[in-house]
Amino acid sequence: MKAWKLSKPGGELKLIDAPIPQVRAGTVLVKMHAAPMLTYFDRWAAGQLPYAYPLREFTPGTNGVGVIDAIGSGIYHFKPGDRVFVDPYMVAAENVAEPAQILTGLTGISVDSGEMLKDWANGTYSEHVLTLPTVLTRLDRLDRLPSERLAYLSKFAIPFGGLLRGDLRPAQTLIVNGATGYFGSGAVLAGVALGARRVVALGRNTSILDRLAALGHGRIACVALSGETNRDSEAIRDAAGGSADIALDMVGGAGDANATLAALSALHRGGRLVLMGSMTVPLPLPYAQVLANNWEIVGNFMYSKEAIRRLSALVESGALDLEAVALRTFPLADLKEASRAAAGISGLEAVCLIMER
Repeated sequence: MKAWKLSKPGGELKLIDAPIPQVRAGTVLVKMHAAPMLTYFDRWAAGQLPYAYPLREFTPGTNGVGVIDAIGSGIYHFKPGDRVFVDPYMVAAENVAEPAQILTGLTGISVDSGEMLKDWANGTYSEHVLTLPTVLTRLDRLDRLPSERLAYLSKFAIPFGGLLRGDLRPAQTLIVNGATGYFGSGAVLAGVALGARRVVALGRNTSILDRLAALGHGRIACVALSGETNRDSEAIRDAAGGSADIALDMVGGAGDANATLAALSALHRGGRLVLMGSMTVPLPLPYAQVLANNWEIVGNFMYSKEAIRRLSALVESGALDLEAVALRTFPLADLKEASRAAAGISGLEAVCLIMER
């Protein structure tokens, strides 16, 4: 098979001929069809990000879609020929309080993830992937969609995890901070698909905000942020038609907390702020206001195992339209060109690698 290999952070990235992995007990071999490109892949591959990289040469790539080629013994539900979503979020199956966690093909997460990352370093930028059944989701009843469309379910899965953690319910009002970003735009459409009465999209790129509003059939209201907390909070409340139930913070690399605090202060009493972004400065909470308003502030990483199943059901029902995302595809061999294209996308855009099939 063809597989991309990264020797080390900042090391050589090359496409090689590699042996197809052999299944063993408890594992599944997936023939890959498509895999999304990370927007920050170039910086990550150059070793410029504070990630825990595998300590040997490995195949990068996180999510993807493919067809099961073979299964080992002890696999009871998946069968060869099943089309599946491959999830990088791998959690050790032992019944312990804090199991080790990794993102295959990308990074270790928990402090004790080194051995797990060593065993499962290889990701999805190859023609075959050997993995565990716990990271696969069968994509039933979605034959009408090509694999490259389904591959960027990950764009929605991460914010969807935050919406589930925040317990967004039908007819509630949702604020999405960072709505013009890659994951934030996914959060806006996921909120609509989950039945939010209104989604208030916050950002500074007005062209992306206008496109989001056009997709919402009157249920997406947009606020172009000024950077002044009190002013923005009032604008958010006006757009929400009052106060909101939940705020999801998806801003990447924010250098100040103004927008996050504006979203927080636009919540009604008992509202919930879910933090999933990557703010680079401390979040100065208004202690007395948090107390007086019974606000909940929750940090959330990734998503539960049911998230992909629920997302695929929303796609099947038509509540979530994946074709709202502008997609560019590249052959597996053109990974470096694809990574440059991915570095320039934002909002409702995606880049995917296509494997031979």
